[in-house]
Amino acid sequence: MSILNARRLTVCVALMMSLAQAASAANILIADAKSQPESLTVAPGGVLIVGSASSPFVYKVANGSSTAEKFIDATAEGPGTFFFGMLADASSNTLWTCQLTPIPNSSPVQRHTALRSFDLSTGAPKIRWNLPGDNTTCNDFAIGPDKALYITDTANGRIYRLPAGASTAELFVEQRVLMGVDGITFLNGTLYVNNVIFNKLYRIPVDAAGKPEQAVDIWMDQPVNGPDGMRAANGKLIVAENGSGKISALTINGDKASVTVLKDGLKTPTGVEPAGDTLWIAERGAGRAVSVPLPK
Repeated sequence: MSILNARRLTVCVALMMSLAQAASAANILIADAKSQPESLTVAPGGVLIVGSASSPFVYKVANGSSTAEKFIDATAEGPGTFFFGMLADASSNTLWTCQLTPIPNSSPVQRHTALRSFDLSTGAPKIRWNLPGDNTTCNDFAIGPDKALYITDTANGRIYRLPAGASTAELFVEQRVLMGVDGITFLNGTLYVNNVIFNKLYRIPVDAAGKPEQAVDIWMDQPVNGPDGMRAANGKLIVAENGSGKISALTINGDKASVTVLKDGLKTPTGVEPAGDTLWIAERGAGRAVSVPLPK
C-alpha cells in the first residue's frame, strides 16, 4: 500500500469512528432549560422516560426522537409537586417513580413524598405508598436479586423494601450514617448506596437471614463531590456527581473503590441509566437528557 493510500485509509477510519461516536450520542432538551430532569430510565424499545424536579410532569422520548412528550401529569396532587427517581421494570410493565409535594405554609419547607407506580405503556396509575413521617424524601430505588424494590429516603436516613407483588413497603434499614442517602443499586448481588451530603459510598451487608448489618464505608481513591443517581454496569458502579459536573465509574475492590471520570463539564448531573452500549445522563442544570457511549 502506498503512503498516500495509507493516509487516506487512516482519514477514512477516523471519520467513521467520529460519525459512529456522534450517532451514539444525544442531547435532548426536556420541555425547556428549567425542567430540571432529576432522574431518567429507559423502557423497552428504547423509550426514554424522564422526571421533572420543577414541574408535576414525567416525560417520555421515543427512540430516535429528540422531542419530549408529557407522559404523567400530577398537577392534581397539589402545588409544587415534582418527581425524583425513575425506574422502568419491564418484567412487570411498571414505571416506578418518587413523587414529592411540599406541605403548604411549612417553614422551612417540608414535603410529603410517595412511591408511585404507573403502567409503563399507558401511564395508568398502579400503586401508591406514602413514606411514613412528617418530612420525607423518596429519592431513588433499585430492584434487588430477590425482586424486591429498595427505596431511599434521603431526609431520614432510611431504606425501605417493597416485596415483589406487595403494595406496602417495610423499613429495611435506618442508620445515622445514611442521613443523606441518595443513589442505590446492586452490583453482583451486593447493595451499595451513596450519601449526597457527606460524599460517601457504602456497602450494606446482610446476614444469613437477610437482615442488614452496619453500613461499610468504601474508601474512594479520589474525591466524589455530591454523589447522586447511581447504577451498575459492566462490573462497575456508575455515579452522577452533582457537585462537580462529572460522571464517574467506580471499580470496587473489597472496601476500596478506584474512581475513573467518564465525562465532565456537565451542569448538575443527577441521574444515570445504562442501556445497552449507551449511558444516559440527566443533566438537571441544563434541562437536558444527554447520552454518551458506555465504556466496557
